[in-house]
Amino acid sequence: MKPQQHVLKRRTLLAAVAGAPLLVGLSACAGGSQTASSDASGRIKLAMLQPPRSALSPFSDDAFKLSRWSTAEPLILLDENGDPEPLLATSWEQTDGRTWRFTIREDVTFHDGAALDAAAVVTALRAAIDASPKPRILDGVEMEVEEVDSRTVQVRTAEEDPLVPGRLSSPQLVILSPEAYAGPTVSPVGRGTGAFELTEVDGTTAATLERYEDYWGDRAASAGIDVSFVPDGTARGAALRTGEAQLVEAIPVSQVALLDEELVHEVPMPRTNTLYLNVTSPTFSDPAMRAVVREAVDREGLVESVYEGHADAASGLLGPAVPWAAELREEPRYRPAGTPSGQKVTIGTFTDRSELPEVAVALEAALEQRGFEVEQDVREYANIEQDALDGAFDIFILSRATILDSGDPVAYMVSDFGSAGSFNLSQIDDPAVDEALKAASAAPVGEERRRAIMAAERVILETDAAIPLLHERVIQGEAENLSGALRDPRERALVDSRTEIGS
Repeated sequence: MKPQQHVLKRRTLLAAVAGAPLLVGLSACAGGSQTASSDASGRIKLAMLQPPRSALSPFSDDAFKLSRWSTAEPLILLDENGDPEPLLATSWEQTDGRTWRFTIREDVTFHDGAALDAAAVVTALRAAIDASPKPRILDGVEMEVEEVDSRTVQVRTAEEDPLVPGRLSSPQLVILSPEAYAGPTVSPVGRGTGAFELTEVDGTTAATLERYEDYWGDRAASAGIDVSFVPDGTARGAALRTGEAQLVEAIPVSQVALLDEELVHEVPMPRTNTLYLNVTSPTFSDPAMRAVVREAVDREGLVESVYEGHADAASGLLGPAVPWAAELREEPRYRPAGTPSGQKVTIGTFTDRSELPEVAVALEAALEQRGFEVEQDVREYANIEQDALDGAFDIFILSRATILDSGDPVAYMVSDFGSAGSFNLSQIDDPAVDEALKAASAAPVGEERRRAIMAAERVILETDAAIPLLHERVIQGEAENLSGALRDPRERALVDSRTEIGS
């Protein structure tokens, strides 16, 4: 594929934003037109699920907003199959087992006018490497970067790592202007390279982006996008019905029946709704008690009742959006279940994904039938994440992307189930799991690696520290007069240069 073709594909994969009305009171809206009126300003109104959790730090999950808004870009793009392609890096080569060299694209400017060069890339990547906590994509990776010349960057890892190009595709490793890293916190405002410049962030309510006229690729069709952060799923559905938003992410399944079916688009995605059982808790330190939870789960019932058929029952951690997983899946050898005798357990989850509290209710009923005494703690994600990471719950219900970062499931598995993982909600510290993850990490890209990944999945499942329930689907709302919106299973892209509002 020629470089210009890579450019066009990228602009079909990323997004733009701009600050907007707060959609106040949308949860009360029950009717209204399902076709948004034409916006004479040429701006797109976008309603998003989660507000920024870390002031849009690129080293957090907020980085995926920067990517979806097409305001910040990494060195590498992943194609539909998860294979790396050029973006801000036009080419790369592996010079030895631990060393890679990347050629940096010419004639790219940051939104503050600075030029993209090797020195700017080194500044950005070193900031990510030195961040505490590290970006999830760098879990367990020791990496050094240096400038070879003005257009060449060398990346060297402590161990052989076949996924270096894929890692550098992560939105958490976007390249911002050196000025973004000059203060005590990293600010992406006015510092990206994308088709839209982030000009303002209104806390956790809204953000504003404007078309960047000097973008290195195609000029954006839209003048900008007005974004509102709307955690309430009913309000997001109402926003599409009433025309207050022309593009809505993560529409709850409960709202689908209320919308014109032509405005709703559904795609299987690499996102798994999983129970994380805290193996350090008084109850679930006992594997037999964890096995009780596994046997109590009614996956098909949850898909039909809570998700109204808009999901797939899970057989493992990886679902139908990872097409090779089912064929290579190894059957786990599970431990037998014990008999609960009134043990108290706390289920934690969050309201941002409106189905999860319903899953918690169903799980509570199933566990009480088995002999547990159950309490729930349900909050917005921003207010519960740290408690979950600290092991405050016996069970945490999470909707988790499984190939979000590198296009490879190993990064997710290491982060969530490795003893040193930064997102180890189960508090698991299992030598067998660590060994399986090490083998998967070292395997070369291709069939051997895929088999190692599925072997690691089996070992993780056999601990009963993670009990997959179902695989979600992208349900995205698009107004009738919106064209060019992106439907990305990896949730990296939403709007790009060609997305626009028509008449």
